[in-house]
Amino acid sequence: MLHFLYSLCFRIALPFVLLRLWWSGRSKPEAWDRWQERLGFVARSPEPVIWVHAVSVGETIAAAPLVRGLLRRHPGIPIVMTAMTATGSARARAIFGDQVRYAYSPYDTPGSVRRFVRRLRPRVLVIMETELWPNMVSISHHSGVPIFLINARLSERSARGYQRVRSLARPLLASISWIAAQAEEDAGRFLRIGAREDTVTVTGSIKFDVDISDELRQAARNVRGDLGAARPVWIAASTHIGEDLQILNAHAAVLEQFPDSLLVLVPRHPERFEQVAGMVAEQGFTLARRSRQQQSERIGKSQVYLGDTMGELLMLYGAADVAFVGGSLIERGGHNPLEPAAWGMPVVSGPHIFNFETIYRQLGEGGGVTLVASCTELARVVTDLFRDRSAAGTLGNNALAVVNANRGALERVIDGISARV
Repeated sequence: MLHFLYSLCFRIALPFVLLRLWWSGRSKPEAWDRWQERLGFVARSPEPVIWVHAVSVGETIAAAPLVRGLLRRHPGIPIVMTAMTATGSARARAIFGDQVRYAYSPYDTPGSVRRFVRRLRPRVLVIMETELWPNMVSISHHSGVPIFLINARLSERSARGYQRVRSLARPLLASISWIAAQAEEDAGRFLRIGAREDTVTVTGSIKFDVDISDELRQAARNVRGDLGAARPVWIAASTHIGEDLQILNAHAAVLEQFPDSLLVLVPRHPERFEQVAGMVAEQGFTLARRSRQQQSERIGKSQVYLGDTMGELLMLYGAADVAFVGGSLIERGGHNPLEPAAWGMPVVSGPHIFNFETIYRQLGEGGGVTLVASCTELARVVTDLFRDRSAAGTLGNNALAVVNANRGALERVIDGISARV
């Protein structure tokens, strides 16, 4: 009954959703581009595909090593990557070029999903993390498509939400062939809300298998040369509305102790780049912008360096001395701390980290992360780490040790998918 009501509500809302999408497309044409795909009208595939669904930028980045592994294992099977957002789709294109096909995910109405599945004929559906769309899952299942929930995580907050709609959640979980959970806690929550015990495996998080290539390290060294090799540099990454001003306040306090220090500020969403640039100027900081490829002399005189490009965050981490991971000073739930940890640098985060609680717990147990409750505390931690490079090095080495100790999930996941393709 709940599933029927869900589908009915989505069908009723669909004209308004499309109208809003068209309206957004007036100022951002990429939002309206290929809108037909959202209704399931994708190009027909001459052969069955592996369908990898990653809702947005974060999941797309997390899926990248997995997709590379599947391309290596199954070079003759086409892969279609879907995302809900234009930035997620653009990020996938930047990573893979013409190696895979791309489409927007169909809106979760029965007709849209059914058209999508009939046209692509998926061999399997690989869903990243916790993107459980009822019609996507049920229609794929009834079409004979094995469904894998990969790098699966479920916070206690989300588990309580699913328990409130148990009659909807149980059939969805029963339709999933394999749940590759990040940790025992996640596996337990999936079982608690109705997953079958024989479908749940703890594989670990594939995010520990972050790969920092020699080319990426060289690019980071080049950027650090532009920023100033000798000056103290900290990065605040994946920031959200409500955090940027707090971080700028923290940087003002850092500048009092280290007048030549630099903040690399990287907002999470590209549509906020201009807004954040304006905020930096309003607060009286001198600003340089990554997108404008400014001369190193100009950058060297700046107090804030805005990372307003796509796909360069992992590299920008490598150009800093200390990393703050955003989405955590507000109740957003935090973002992935393993990318800076893989560089062997000290990781700092706010208190709101429920989206990555298991990973943060592992880093905390290994002495590889520092949690702060406010911008005042953030400033104190950053200045302490600038002042005590030995302590900063210890924290960074601890973070890297946790990453290295937990590698291997990626191959386990690829093995599990390959056995069922």
